[in-house]
Amino acid sequence: MSKILFLLTNIHIHPLFWAVFGIGIVTAHFQQLVILFFIVLIHELGHAAAASFFSWRIKRIMLLPFGGVAEVEEHGNRPFREELIVIISGPLTHLVLMAISYVLVSFSIISYELHQQFIVQNMMILGFNLLPIWPLDGGKLLFLFFTRTLPFLQAYKKMLYASGSLLAGLLLFSAFFYFQQLHLWMVLGFLGFSIYHEWRHRQYVYLRFLLDRYHSKERNISQLKPLLAAAGDPIQHVLEQFQRGCKHVIIVRNKENEQIQLDENELLHAYFVERRLHAPIEEVIPFY
Repeated sequence: MSKILFLLTNIHIHPLFWAVFGIGIVTAHFQQLVILFFIVLIHELGHAAAASFFSWRIKRIMLLPFGGVAEVEEHGNRPFREELIVIISGPLTHLVLMAISYVLVSFSIISYELHQQFIVQNMMILGFNLLPIWPLDGGKLLFLFFTRTLPFLQAYKKMLYASGSLLAGLLLFSAFFYFQQLHLWMVLGFLGFSIYHEWRHRQYVYLRFLLDRYHSKERNISQLKPLLAAAGDPIQHVLEQFQRGCKHVIIVRNKENEQIQLDENELLHAYFVERRLHAPIEEVIPFY
């Protein structure tokens, strides 16, 4: 019960939602807006409930016209399965809502017209939310699968490149076919701003990933992955190769072809505690 109350008291509504709501009232679409609000609320509570189940640290829940954002204090070091479940829990609520609507209309509890409207809005929000554009759920899924094979920072950049490219195509399409749809342009503008904001703060996101990795005492490790490095390689360069779900052992080789193994925590300690931001690895573990 306390978890439910915590989730409900941490729900916030983004100003963009109120803007779209205002446009709907002016254009006499109040019923559609109530349905929209309800669908978005359930969608986001789906994410939050899954995150709470896995004991994620939830900061707040922000409702948007096309979904929402559950802001959490997790930074890419949770198990892949957990993150996947949290992401898809939002879209799955649409399937549940549509199934409930079919039951209600079958027993004549709601009108067929309301049922149709409810189904259409669910499908629109679900389809839009699964587009591989950050910060939509499709964009988060894209990033999650990139991190399966790529270093965290590289996966993050690749996801933002892909999101920006797809958004540019969507903007061109909308300019030709939906130029007068003000609410659509507001949503696309928000997506563009989100991608731009994430790109500007990509280094901060990457550092939070490393810092969370350094301080985490219980971290899910799916495999041990060695990283090869030369003694003169900067610490920063090696850290950029860190990948989620892996425990790294850095194998350092000097000019005499001598090798020594370095635990990832030693490297993180040198970076965050000793502030050796651009120092070569050989300064951390000298060869004798």
